[in-house]
Amino acid sequence: MSRSRRLAAPLALAVAGGLFAAPAAEAAPAACDTTSTPYTYVVTYQPGTRASTVDKELAAKCGTKVAYYAEIGVAIASSRDAVFQQKIGVYRAYSGGKDVAGQASARSSLGAVRTLEDTRSTAAAGDVSAQQWDMKAIHAPEANKVYQGSRAVTVGVLDSGIDVTHPALRAAVSASASAGCLTGAPDVSPASWAPTTSDHGTHVAGTIAGKDPAAGFTGVAPGVRLASVKVVNDAGYIFPESAVCGFVWAAKHGFAVTNNSYYIDPGMFYCPKQPGDAAAFEAVRRAVEYSTHRGVLNVAAAGNSGFDTTAQTTDPNRPHPVDSTCGILPKAIDGVMNVSSVGYAGTKSSFSNYGAIDVTAPGGDFSQTPPDGAGPACPLSTVFGGLYGSKCGTSMASPHVAGVAALLASRFRGAPPWLLAQLLEGEADVVKCASTETACTGPAKNNSYYGHGLVNALDAVR
Repeated sequence: MSRSRRLAAPLALAVAGGLFAAPAAEAAPAACDTTSTPYTYVVTYQPGTRASTVDKELAAKCGTKVAYYAEIGVAIASSRDAVFQQKIGVYRAYSGGKDVAGQASARSSLGAVRTLEDTRSTAAAGDVSAQQWDMKAIHAPEANKVYQGSRAVTVGVLDSGIDVTHPALRAAVSASASAGCLTGAPDVSPASWAPTTSDHGTHVAGTIAGKDPAAGFTGVAPGVRLASVKVVNDAGYIFPESAVCGFVWAAKHGFAVTNNSYYIDPGMFYCPKQPGDAAAFEAVRRAVEYSTHRGVLNVAAAGNSGFDTTAQTTDPNRPHPVDSTCGILPKAIDGVMNVSSVGYAGTKSSFSNYGAIDVTAPGGDFSQTPPDGAGPACPLSTVFGGLYGSKCGTSMASPHVAGVAALLASRFRGAPPWLLAQLLEGEADVVKCASTETACTGPAKNNSYYGHGLVNALDAVR
């Protein structure tokens, strides 16, 4: 990805047609529905709009403020009123929760689409290092002997929470940098950012910075700090308000890198020209770009649907037209590193999305089975109960990249996101399209399956 793309455009203060313009100073009173189910909405304003103006409009249109991020002009509001979105404007307000409630076919499980789990392999004791083929693939063990990263560098794990009782993670997680973002407003209480139903975030965290000498387990950058930023609710959904909260939190707390092994629900694709979608897309875009301008490199999983994300005309999660202006969030936002997955053999995982890929990393593949003793087909990492389990998915590939990015951020303190991205791409090992990979297009050093290649941790530290 070029430097010009890395330098995201300044946050727009207005959009043609007044789409995200601030409301009039006076809003007419409206009868409020007080009996319907309450939902949370993202609502867009011009960046810098006064909080008092936001409060006044929300109250007049039957909502209450949960949080307001004046820097990007995004409010998080709650309302029981069934037509709150219409009162605000269908291009300015959106509720993922309400969308889910109205769609019987909506996905309801994080594991169902994002992570392909292999629960057959767990380890509680003994040396598991021989099973970490994924770390060997990116030369992480050699890198760890040279440099393990700096405690001054924080990687935000925007996910389902991190289990800080795990022996490989208890020394890595910074409580003061962690927060729960499920409501759209940051909550710093430990319970708010601890995992509940899913160990997805715990597995991701171990890959980035876990270290357990007793078990022989080591992540990519065990010297850096982790922050648990919980954006996944107990049903497995990541709604726009949670992502907005997470990216703004990362920006304001000096994170060098965030890992985003998810896409924003309930649709897979968001379209900036469609009602509802427009507000969600704009709110997330502003939050991501704000974090980028504040020095955060955001790394994201490409997804596990096995298709070309640049050629989709339908959304597998909800019925609406998809064109080239639409995108999977947050990975569709300029400046976000998009990561595909490879299996043990080093070729694209059968499930991995492709298209606009920046780099690739190990995410496993059930059809690429390692030899006996080399570990399971899916990368091994930390799970609940102090154990080690394997999971497959681009969710597992992305934290390998975040870990290498953290090593680079440690070595080149204060380096801007575009430079870290450029280094990641420039030091990656080339992975060419194979003759049998007919859907893989582009040159060896930048193709649709592997982007600029497989990230290399050793090159990042020497």
